[in-house]
Amino acid sequence: MNFLSDIKFDFMSKRKIALVFSLTLILVSLGALITRGLNFGLDFTGGTVVVVHFDNSVEAPVLGEALHKKGFVDAVVKNFGSSKDIEITLPPHDEPAEKTSNAESGRDDAKLSNEILSVAQQIDDTARISKADFVGPQMGDELVEQGSLAMLYAIIGILLYVTFRFEWRFSLGAVAALVHDVVITAGIFSVFQVEFDLTVLAALLAVIGYSLNDTIVVFDRVRENFRTIRKKQPAEVMNISIGQTLSRTVITSLTTMLVLIALYVFGGALINSFAFALIIGVVVGTYSSIFVASTTTLALGISREDLIPVEKEGADLSHIP
Repeated sequence: MNFLSDIKFDFMSKRKIALVFSLTLILVSLGALITRGLNFGLDFTGGTVVVVHFDNSVEAPVLGEALHKKGFVDAVVKNFGSSKDIEITLPPHDEPAEKTSNAESGRDDAKLSNEILSVAQQIDDTARISKADFVGPQMGDELVEQGSLAMLYAIIGILLYVTFRFEWRFSLGAVAALVHDVVITAGIFSVFQVEFDLTVLAALLAVIGYSLNDTIVVFDRVRENFRTIRKKQPAEVMNISIGQTLSRTVITSLTTMLVLIALYVFGGALINSFAFALIIGVVVGTYSSIFVASTTTLALGISREDLIPVEKEGADLSHIP
């Protein structure tokens, strides 16, 4: 069977619809990021994390209500891997209501842990502190800066790599897809105010790698087909290439999604944000490798001549002394 029959859908004929769809998502995402911002977690804002272990199962909302009554109104309480371990997160300088007159002096971390333990022991006297960490605001600011630089360096590295391996039009198409994926994923976190912590930042970097992998697979086939198919327009070559790699892309995405959904459902609150970011990233990354990267490369005027090495005049005579 001729390999041209692999194509099942005219993807490039839908590129204008895809462009409107992508621009709409990007504008909504940027609007949310500007107006609402990201709901940064403790890793970026600074604060205190205390994990309390119980010998018996304790419901997190019960401990949360007890802490709120004691004046810890900003405490975030959730299970830490099991019903016997509860994580309490407090923003910097969180003070009980009855001690607001001493707010300027702050609170010693050990004293803060003891006060939380005292509240927990009123619910179950088997409570004990298994972990207590403090992150200063300055460290949080440094993490924001370093995380942003990490993403910027990753995108610049990808731009150089794809330019070296393929051609500059392909590199711009790949980077357009990566920026598209990161902006939309971050925008969804902003719209729904899902907590953004270091695990989510790691997920965004993983999304960049996943999306690039899909894009490179398509671009490899596009390059091969441009060199072998001589009587087709660039848009037709793009369609053939996407059609030939589509089954691989779909199977990879589906198997990855099965793992991520399992992590999101059964992994607990600690990795929910991480799994959620990757689920969004896989969906958006699969879409962008088909409609954003290829469409951008096509719009930049890629042609067969750009991928055929220029043969030097007289090269066939170079062996003659």
